This record gives sequence, structure tokens and C-alpha cells, in this order.
Amino acid sequence: MQLSVIILNYNVRFFLEQCVFSVQKALENIDGEIIVIDNNSSDDSCAMMKERFPTIKLIQNEENSGFPKGNNIGAEQAKGEYLCILNPDTVVAEDTFVKILNSKIQIPSAKIGIIGCKLIDGTGNFLPEAKRGVPTPWVAFTKIFSLYKIFPKSSFFTKYYAEHITENQSGKADILVGAFMLMKRSLYNEVGGFDEECFMYSDDIDLSYMVLKSGKINYYFHETSVIHYKGESTIRDGLYMKRFREAMQFFYKKHFKKSVVFDLMMQVGSFLFSVMKKNQQNNEKVKIDEFIVFSTDNLSLNLKGKTTYFSNLSQFKNNYTKNLEVIFDTSSFSFKEIIAFMETHKNKNITYKNFIRASNFCIGSNNSNNRGEVIQM
Repeated sequence: MQLSVIILNYNVRFFLEQCVFSVQKALENIDGEIIVIDNNSSDDSCAMMKERFPTIKLIQNEENSGFPKGNNIGAEQAKGEYLCILNPDTVVAEDTFVKILNSKIQIPSAKIGIIGCKLIDGTGNFLPEAKRGVPTPWVAFTKIFSLYKIFPKSSFFTKYYAEHITENQSGKADILVGAFMLMKRSLYNEVGGFDEECFMYSDDIDLSYMVLKSGKINYYFHETSVIHYKGESTIRDGLYMKRFREAMQFFYKKHFKKSVVFDLMMQVGSFLFSVMKKNQQNNEKVKIDEFIVFSTDNLSLNLKGKTTYFSNLSQFKNNYTKNLEVIFDTSSFSFKEIIAFMETHKNKNITYKNFIRASNFCIGSNNSNNRGEVIQM
């Protein structure tokens, strides 16, 4: 078997359904498998999986064992030569895995570590955390105090987001994000998988760094884009702040020499950073002036407002000044076409939703700092 896609779920039933649907389509020309691990969700995620995807392997944990342990449980069951760690709040294009597995990366194959890809949010905007540098004390300092924004042209200050390459350039990137990580299963096992001492948040940084320490090179691949809605399994409350600080302190204690001054700086810095992340969350709803629905069928959605239907994506002209909600019928268009449209037409006045016909709901996210939205039709 060539590829095992591991999806760890916690209380995101609708995002999980869309994710698995997209992965199924992306594996049509690959000898692969999907493994879903559920961390004791209180919603009907497991019931949905059994009804909608009865042939897919589902592992039901009796407790929320955290991101590292949950993924390690899935990896133990995997049969593929390669693993892809994938968040449930993602959507992959039909050719995502084929492109990566068949790509001619300019690194000796024996040296390739983790491969990441271009990630966009629910409005089509690039997510900079798709490629990062090792958060050494200095690099973390430049991030926490936003020095990379003040000195955007200086390589001395822009290492956190690996700005030696742009979002549209493939190249070496030391740290990749846990929303999408593709690597050889043998390498995953060699470095011990995710460190289960870390409940969440710095686990992808730690795994990336462990792979680097093993002598491999991590790589950002820009030629395929994946939607990552972000934050679906996390509410940014006091517990979020506590776990984020603990995660960053875990990474530094594990990999860097202990220093009282540095430890104090990191405690203050991680606290400020977690407060900043919490304050970024804004759940104000945008008032939609008009809906645009793309479908090749005679689809009729009961939307509250002016609605225009198009049967072809090229019919859309990005000259609207009002707030638009664009809805894609995923039975009419491929995820690759949808993702390309979102990247081409990203605009502060446009939000996007995907209509999943099999379960009759629309799903999407209007902001990378907010939780997404599910509209049951």
C-alpha cells in the first residue's frame, strides 16, 4: 500500500464528513487507506462515519487522549509506505496526493523528511504557518513581539515564517504544520512519532524538529493547495491559553539549554502570544447582501436573501462591492476547481461555503481566527 491518511477527530462531525469525502476522491488513483481516530467526541461523528463511510477504518477512543497519542494510535494501524497526518477541518484537492508523491523534489530521496503543502483558509488566503523556521529563542522573540512585521525585508527577523521562500515557491522549510504532514511511515516510526508528553499545539514543531535532528530535510511543496479552516477543535478560552503556554514551555525544555532568564522570557512571551491569539477571535457574523450559487444541476437552496445561480465558474465577475456568499455545489465541481476559484477571487467582501449534497448542509469559515459555520439545509 502506498499511502495511509490519518485523520484525528474531536467534535467536528460536519468538517470531518467533508474532509473524508475529499480524501476519498483524492485516493481514487492511489493504493491507499483512510484511518479515522475519534477522541471520544460528544457529537455524532462516529455515527456519521458508520453510516456515510462504513468501509473506512474507524478507531473510537474512550477518552480524549490528545493530538499526539491519537495520531500515534492511527499510525500503529497504518499499512502504507507513506503516512499523511491530516486535520479533519481540511479539504484536499483531487490531485493533492498524486502531485506530492510523483513530484521531482530537488533533494535526494534518502534525505527527504516531512513534506507539507500550501494551506489556505476558508476565504482563500494563504496561511503563513504552512512553512516555518525552528522557533529558537531569538526566532520566537521576533514572532511574539511582531518584529518580522516591523522589519519584513530583513532575513534576521523573518525566519519564523520561513520567508526565504514565498508561498508560491517550493523549498526547504524546517517546521511544517500538523494540519498536513506527509512522510514515510518508517521515518515516523524511527523518530518515535508524536511525543505524547505534549497534549497539543507544539507537537508538530517537535516532530518536525526531531526529523531535522535525524538528518532529514523538511520540504514545503507549493504546487497543491489544501483548505484548512483552523480552530475547529479548539475554543480559545482560558484552557486554550494554559495548554498553549505549557506546549511552548515543553518544546523549549526538551530541546534547548535550560536558563532562568530564557525560561522567564518564554513564560512571559508565550502568555502574551496566547492572549494575542485569543483576542484575534471575533465571532461577529457578516451580513450577506447576496448569495451566488454554482451548480450544474437545477439546485434550489432555501437561502434568506437575493440569490443568483450560475452553472459555470467562469461566469463569475469579481466586480461586486457588496458582501457576497459564494456557495459551491460539490457534486457539480471538483474540490480542485473550488480551491483554485477561492485563491483567484479572494476578496474581503466574499465568503465561501461548500454544499455537501449527501447530507444536505453548507460548510465553511469566514475568518482564519474564528470557528467555522455549518448550515443544515
